[in-house]
Amino acid sequence: MNRQTYLGISLALGTAVISGASNFIAKIGVTVVNNGVVFTALKNSLVAGALIGIILLLKRLPELRKLSHKDWAKLAAIGVVGGGVPFVLFFTGLTHTTALTAGVIHKTLFFWVALLAARFLKERIGRAQTVAFFFLIGGNFVLGGLRGLTFGAGERMILAATIFWAIENVIAKRALNNIPSLVVAGARMTFGSVILFAVVGLQGNFHLIGSLDARQWLWTLIPSALLLGYVLTWYSALRRLSATFATCLLVPATFVTGLLSQVFLDKSLTANDLMSGAVVLAACGVLMYGAYHSTKYAVPSSQRADA
Repeated sequence: MNRQTYLGISLALGTAVISGASNFIAKIGVTVVNNGVVFTALKNSLVAGALIGIILLLKRLPELRKLSHKDWAKLAAIGVVGGGVPFVLFFTGLTHTTALTAGVIHKTLFFWVALLAARFLKERIGRAQTVAFFFLIGGNFVLGGLRGLTFGAGERMILAATIFWAIENVIAKRALNNIPSLVVAGARMTFGSVILFAVVGLQGNFHLIGSLDARQWLWTLIPSALLLGYVLTWYSALRRLSATFATCLLVPATFVTGLLSQVFLDKSLTANDLMSGAVVLAACGVLMYGAYHSTKYAVPSSQRADA
């Protein structure tokens, strides 16, 4: 395993921890704010502002001037498909279901990415990934949260959001060949925020922003910080790993959400939950074992832009 692959794996697993915590916290935040679209518009715009600030602080603005029209088209597509529409679907759906159910559905991302990456990125699944796929399906879905799942409107919205994010990841993987990950993250959140505020305006809910109290702002700021950590680590990981491999490493986030639900919501983990977590962790172990003995999971250095 080369250094870049090791770093990519570490970043992806860090993203999984952040994602698991974010799903738990966001459920509280969207409930407190009491409007999923307003909540996510504010949250994403705060992250967009932070990323723009980082770009300016690091003096990365000249990199934007070097981008071609094709590059800007990719970034705009990432903003629409990844930073705008799916957030409306996800956080509206989250008001109608639990954080754990949302997390389980969102972690089908690896399956949709694998299908799309095979077609559009020409990624191939090796033996280790094949074994890990069966572990992930068994651990996360058969033993985990899909048993007894009622697939209502909220769950359908979250599934649609997940498919949008899968499409975004394939576009982002292409974009990351020559665009720095920080720029991709910034474009995703900035273009996406414009769309989200447009939806807030169309729904006639701008007045809700001015009426938020201190508690509601607090529960908007906390998920914003987690989302910032998510996009910074995720796009750096995706730059270094194949899209399929990277998204497989996100699946343990469901177990993180379950642990937080047990600690803070007094929801006991069942034997199935513990077994599910063990199988998912075993899948990650298989993936890392395969990566240790192969270099195909890493992106060649000639295709990587600086973070």
